[in-house]
Amino acid sequence: MRLEAWNEAATTTAGLFWLAFWAFGLGYLMSSLIQVFVSRERMRKSMGGSGAGSVGLATFFGFLSSSCSFAALATTRSLFAKGAGIVPALAFLLASTNLVIELGIVIAVFLGWQFVVGEYVGGLLLIGCTWLLVKWTVPAGLVDRARDKARRDDGSAEGKGAPDWRTLIRSREGWRRVAHRYAMEWGMVWKDVTIGFTVAGLIATFVPQSFFQTLFVGSESGDPGFLEVLAQTVIGPAAAFVTFIGSMGNVPLAAVLFANGVSFAGIIAFLFSDLVVFPVLRIQARYYGWRMALYVAGVFLLAISLSALVLHYGFAGFGLLPDRDAVRTVSDRDYFAVDSTLWLNLAFLVVSAVLGGWHLRERGLGGSAGGKWSEKLLLVLALLSLGWVVGGLAVPLVFAA
Repeated sequence: MRLEAWNEAATTTAGLFWLAFWAFGLGYLMSSLIQVFVSRERMRKSMGGSGAGSVGLATFFGFLSSSCSFAALATTRSLFAKGAGIVPALAFLLASTNLVIELGIVIAVFLGWQFVVGEYVGGLLLIGCTWLLVKWTVPAGLVDRARDKARRDDGSAEGKGAPDWRTLIRSREGWRRVAHRYAMEWGMVWKDVTIGFTVAGLIATFVPQSFFQTLFVGSESGDPGFLEVLAQTVIGPAAAFVTFIGSMGNVPLAAVLFANGVSFAGIIAFLFSDLVVFPVLRIQARYYGWRMALYVAGVFLLAISLSALVLHYGFAGFGLLPDRDAVRTVSDRDYFAVDSTLWLNLAFLVVSAVLGGWHLRERGLGGSAGGKWSEKLLLVLALLSLGWVVGGLAVPLVFAA
């Protein structure tokens, strides 16, 4: 029975990734095209103020620069060090991790259109709440000290005189950059995705529904009251803090949580929490100091809870809360059917082989773990996850032999 459960968990993990592969490929291809053909120099010059124009442009540029949390942190530090206002910098950070194309596509695959709308509308609410909270609460002198530290430590550089996008898009060099960017997108997230999908398969197989009903108060009722919904908007970020999986890896886990009775608000808060996990907090502290890092984390947590509550009751007021029965649970899915998912995956396998092969021919594999202990830990966990999945999938073959 234990071996059967191992096989079930591994099959669930592999199936979840198979369902989402084309969505990852499409999202990263679009993100790579935008990042290669849209200049960041224009972004930087437009974000020095703190008014609505600067915040709006920062949000738009963040959407264009969609990336994983760690890449977004580095870009935000560079923009802030070079003069971007604190609110536009935080708006850029939030937009580049929450208003991302690939995240919306993957959420649509696993959770449905209401969560996609919630992700994008909620992302804008999150930025608005952060703007107001910073405006009302930022301590005197904190931003200046954080900017001084960011300027001392920032070593980023950007080339001058980048070619116009019209010239670049017609050149081999432009598409070579797209290939490198596409491979780098996968390189930044493969560990988080591997761990996240493995955790989702394990939880779907081994964790009983009663656990979620205990952890997320009110989830057993199907109709939680205000205080229970409020509690879930706090528990969601706490659960994300414990798992410290990136936003992409959290999506299949969010589907498991939703299937087990967690409210719309709790799921939205969980999905928004990729910027309040410990590795991110540690990096923020290295960039700006612990006082600034803890202040930003506190602002984000409060903004996440407020945004999730507004979304939940806004959707409820219009009768748009997602129907749990209409969203297929993880165990109900036919992962490997001959359908549109198969053909889309085959198409993006070809795209990935072409772009990834181009990147490998020129740059090789490179150092995937870097020098950071957190990256090394993630690499070990990702490799263990791969071993677990491969072993579980092989169980029927071993016993058949």
